[in-house]
Amino acid sequence: MTDAPPTESESPVARPLRINVITIFPDFFTTPLGLSIPARSRDAGAVEYRVLDLRAFTHDRHRTVDDYPYGGGPGMVMKPGPFFEAVESLSTTGPIVLMSARGKRFAQSDAIRYAQGADLTLLCGHYKDVDQRVADHLATEELSLGDFVLTGGEPAALAVIDATVRLLPGAMSDLESARTDSFFDRGLSAPSYTRPPEFRGLTVPEVLLSGDHKKVAEWKEAEARRLSGKRDVP
Repeated sequence: MTDAPPTESESPVARPLRINVITIFPDFFTTPLGLSIPARSRDAGAVEYRVLDLRAFTHDRHRTVDDYPYGGGPGMVMKPGPFFEAVESLSTTGPIVLMSARGKRFAQSDAIRYAQGADLTLLCGHYKDVDQRVADHLATEELSLGDFVLTGGEPAALAVIDATVRLLPGAMSDLESARTDSFFDRGLSAPSYTRPPEFRGLTVPEVLLSGDHKKVAEWKEAEARRLSGKRDVP
């Protein structure tokens, strides 16, 4: 005799996405992760955040995480040991992402991939650089927000978290809103307008006020193609 399948109410709750952040500035994440979509997603049980202080994985009284670069040159380089020990303490099986100017450009497809996983670990560098052994032998990928340099990886990690958790169940009251965003299985989205229909002589396109859903859909598709073409977005 086989057991009956569980009813919907008896079905196991999906495991939340676990996002680990390794940083020398844990307080950087306290307020942002407690606001808006990141907080709503956590409160819905869709995500768990764990922010680790990299200095907790040092072994000297000064809690040193950086040192002078071999070969000379300006700036300080973050040591590999604390990063390796921090990650090893997590027993994570998901992507281990080093936020780095050398990384590939972060894209919506990455956020979708992370949102579908079970674990995500983000490594935040600081100072001049991070020892290359972290990139080569610990991280599974490197990501950049664009061709510019930030003071540290923390702002970039927050951007990755925000883009990821807004796709999780319960994060947004209307998931369809996310599906119509730019870059979600598409190029750029069409422009948006709201009330009033006329503001300081600036008017809303008449088609959006027409009530003709077919024409509105055609206008949005045309505008999306036009804007994507201007930005050279596929």
